[in-house]
This record gives sequence, structure tokens and C-alpha cells, in this order.
Amino acid sequence: MSTSWIINTVISALLLPPFSLILLCLFGLYLRRRWPRCGLAVSIAALLVLTLLSTYPGAMFVVRPLEKMNQPFNIADVGGVQAIVVLGGGRLSSAPEFNGHDLPSAIALQRLHYAAFLQRQTGLPILVSGGQPDGSVASEAAIMARVLRQDFVVPVQWLESQSNNTAENARYSATLLQQVGIERILLVTDALHMQRAKTAFQKAGLTVLPAPTIFLSSVRPTIADYLPRSAWLQRSSYALHEWLGIVWYNVH
Repeated sequence: MSTSWIINTVISALLLPPFSLILLCLFGLYLRRRWPRCGLAVSIAALLVLTLLSTYPGAMFVVRPLEKMNQPFNIADVGGVQAIVVLGGGRLSSAPEFNGHDLPSAIALQRLHYAAFLQRQTGLPILVSGGQPDGSVASEAAIMARVLRQDFVVPVQWLESQSNNTAENARYSATLLQQVGIERILLVTDALHMQRAKTAFQKAGLTVLPAPTIFLSSVRPTIADYLPRSAWLQRSSYALHEWLGIVWYNVH
């Protein structure tokens, strides 16, 4: 198991909702012992923000600006691109209905679906990128390649299976591709992750055409989405994670 992955996971849990806002609420309760009004205000503010981020409007406040940074890919712009790079997005471990094999997570599977669509449209070779930061036996790249080949009937040219995070996805993938003269890629990941991923690959020396998928801001909300739901809180937390990552990349 990667030490850097563990550290990043712990830091993210502390900085992002819901845990960060729960801690803030508890801090407010602690403050009430000496400053009752201030402590109460802090706790109420934390609960209000937690509630807001659990709704569609609150999630869109942090999601929509990220997704607007990269528009859907236009197949007419594919000229000059030499390869498709699709990034891993986690796994479902030991799926019993698939004889205990690991599977791509839901978000990773959607990325693979779009990469397969683009490969059929363009005929470009695919590189899949993802290691095993959680200590699993099989890399995410190996799982992704198996699914693309068996389920989508799409060839995979390269596997980058050493990376533990997006920056390493970029660095190790660039090394593989530059060795065979590839400098211009079509990058596939979800729309929330695209801006940070694009920055990382550009820093690694590649020319990137973004091909984002999973645009949450295009979802047609129902009445229930205006009430607090765990799904919207998860999406808010993901978007805030990406905002923090963008800031980090820009200062390093």
C-alpha cells in the first residue's frame, strides 16, 4: 500500500466534507463553553453548509464552474492526435458475481465506455493508466485493459500500472508515450477531474486535447434533488477535492 496514498486519503478526509464540517460543528460546541454565541454560530454555520452541499443547488455551486473549464470533445478536432489516454478511477474489489475479480468502479467504467466510443470513432491506440495504491494485487490499468478488451472489444496498446495519483498518471504515461514518439493525446477522464488531469499531463510535456465525460451539471434535477441527499454531498466533496488539487498544482 502506497504511503503517499494513505497520507493523501487522510488529509482529504480532514479537509473535505462531511468530516471537516462535522469537526467544525464540534469545535463550535467546544467554543460555547466560553463564547456561547460565537460557538453556536460556528456550529449552525457548519450544519447549514453541510446541508447545502447535500443538495443539487449546493453541489452545482462547486461542480458547474469546474465542468465549464473543458467543453465536450468535438470529433472534428481529432486531427494530429496520436493516442487516447484513459485514467483509472478506482475499483470494486473481489466482485463475487464475477468469480472474485476486481472491477472498475462506476466512474472508471464510464470513462472506459467513452474511451471505447472514441477509439471506434478514431482508430487511435489506447493507453490505460492506474496503479495499485491500495495494495491490491492487480493494477487498475490491468483491470481496465481486461474490461476494454473483453467487454468493449477494443484493443489496448499500453498499460501504465505504476502510478498512485494523477500526477504520477501523467508522468509515467508521458514517459511511455514519448519513448514511441507520441506527444499529442486525447485525455479521457470525468469532467470534474479533467482540469487537474490536463494540467498534470501538460506539465509532463504532452499536448492535451481534453475529452471529458460524466457532466453532472447536465443532470435534470427532480424535486428530491433539492432536499439533502448523500449522493449530492459525495459529488460536492469530489468537486472540492478537485478545487484543492488545482490550487496545489498551481503553487507547485
